[in-house]
Amino acid sequence: MEIRGTELFVKALKEEGVDTLFAYPGGQVIDLFDALYDTEGIEVILPRHEQGLIHAADGYARSTGKVGVCLVTSGPGATNLVTGIATANYDSVPLVCFTGQVPTHLIGNDAFQEVDIVGITRNICKHAITVRDRKDLARIIKEAFFIAKSGKPGPVVVDLPKDIQQAMGSDEYPLEVSIRGYKPSTGVHVGQVRRAMSVLSQAKQPVLLVGGGVNISGAGKELTRLAELTGMPVITTIMGKGAIPTNHPLYVGNIGIHGNYAANRAISECDVLFSIGTRFNDRITGKITEFAKLAAIIHIDIDAASISRNIQVDIPIVADAKTAILKILEEAKPLPISEWTDEIMSWKEEHPLEMKKYEGMTPEIIINKINEKFKDLIVVTDVGQNQMWTTQYLEMDHSRKLLTSGGLGTMGYGLPAAIGAKLGNPDTPVLCISGDGGMQMNIQEMATAVCLELPLILCVFNNAYLGNVRQWQEMFYGGRYSYTCLAARRSCMRDCKNPEKCCPKYTPDFVKLAESYDAIGIRVEREEEIEEALETAIKSKNTPTLIEFIIEPEANVYPIVPTGKPLNEMVID
Repeated sequence: MEIRGTELFVKALKEEGVDTLFAYPGGQVIDLFDALYDTEGIEVILPRHEQGLIHAADGYARSTGKVGVCLVTSGPGATNLVTGIATANYDSVPLVCFTGQVPTHLIGNDAFQEVDIVGITRNICKHAITVRDRKDLARIIKEAFFIAKSGKPGPVVVDLPKDIQQAMGSDEYPLEVSIRGYKPSTGVHVGQVRRAMSVLSQAKQPVLLVGGGVNISGAGKELTRLAELTGMPVITTIMGKGAIPTNHPLYVGNIGIHGNYAANRAISECDVLFSIGTRFNDRITGKITEFAKLAAIIHIDIDAASISRNIQVDIPIVADAKTAILKILEEAKPLPISEWTDEIMSWKEEHPLEMKKYEGMTPEIIINKINEKFKDLIVVTDVGQNQMWTTQYLEMDHSRKLLTSGGLGTMGYGLPAAIGAKLGNPDTPVLCISGDGGMQMNIQEMATAVCLELPLILCVFNNAYLGNVRQWQEMFYGGRYSYTCLAARRSCMRDCKNPEKCCPKYTPDFVKLAESYDAIGIRVEREEEIEEALETAIKSKNTPTLIEFIIEPEANVYPIVPTGKPLNEMVID
């Protein structure tokens, strides 16, 4: 039987098990929206901006393990996805992004709202393609979903010209995929595993370094078993946090520019670095020539291109993290390294993460209260100091998830990603931690949350600055706060050094802004107000609550490794 391309599109979504579609209408997708009008079983989520749309799909995908699906129109609709595509690509998030396109006979003629979205996104996604023939539509959609979720997950862009959408053709949808040249690794090289275990058996000071690949593969429990069996201390990247409970006696902490003292020192002094699911980017390595320079490095990653790209490794293993860990568990034995582990834990005790130098309500106090109030929880962060404090102080186990933009560091990610996470996990509390700068980047999505009746808890750490950049300006640029004060007005003194005495009223008033969206707005200025604010938010069943926490304007994130320095040269305070 022959059906329109739009009808086949809807059928394809159903065949792929899509129950949530993040979509914004426009001229070149109006036919697709018409086909969705009477469709049952697919909830269409209408955001207020396409960037909010794709971050919401991203949050949905990260929190559920499903493919996030987007639909936008051509031109600006498509280009508004670019930041979200790059965000998902860096963090290996499976998305399928459908973009409308002008009819095929107009492509290349500078038609209204025509852009080459495939050319624009080719280098920031896993795959991008324009459908040029109606007979290829079903195959291309099937392949898009397969590519997005197989191997190393990532975003796929499918560009749909308007005439292809309207054209008649077969209603058949393929059951299987066969893509020449694309054969994702599904096994693990047993010989390489045995080589790795042989090296590990000789180690006196080994460390297990865990990245986001472990969380993506759902291998947290297996990773914890491996640590317990071998006795190896565990260090995580911020994307790997939560793979092992943070209260586990073998958990050291995060590595990197804002990693804790014990974790960074352990990496610098270990003799075997057993790394799983991390690509060794510059945020975790510090000075590359000094990174784990005493260690034999074993690197497990599903992406062969990530191995020895940044850090030269001794034993490469190309495999999915869970598959590899299960095979390693068959070979692993206890290691006589208790003295080494005890030494690392003594460093952790001697140099704890804390913000006691600051008076009043600190992010540490706020996050510790969040730790106390919730058990099952999804925490979404924005980017900046709020993100670093969350990854330092948030307690995690296998009942909690942390969603954050790690590789691209995208401000404005938090609120829309929290919307997607809540849609995918309606029975789990979702809490977003953001700075005052990041919250304003996609604040329009508050309307989306209100209209969808989502009881999100939005915690805004308001220090009136773009805090992360301000900290660098304070520490490395002589305190010259160049355009990082968000309270500044045109009439302010350019070299203001005493904002508490002369600062104008902060814009916006977050409480009034939340209320203007018909959300709940609360301002917290003292520690004793935190619990009541959180209780109020918890009691809300169908309305988002924004809690504005007024924090120290010049509070900093410590430790910090200055650019170009090795991990063991940390500024502690």
